[in-house]
Amino acid sequence: METLIVHPKTKEQLAALKAFIKALKIDFSTEKGPYNPEFVEKILQGREDIKNGKGVKIAPEDLWK
Repeated sequence: METLIVHPKTKEQLAALKAFIKALKIDFSTEKGPYNPEFVEKILQGREDIKNGKGVKIAPEDLWK
């Protein structure tokens, strides 16, 4: 048999696909994808900001005061 890989673009599409598959009593499994692209963009922007001198440095010992 074949394996299908689908890429829903919204939570609504994902929910509809899961409901359809369950209604047909088809076995399926899920896998988590990579990090959320918005989250990754924020991390990369933060790193770029640090390189450009934006941000504040805090010594580790100052975190516990």
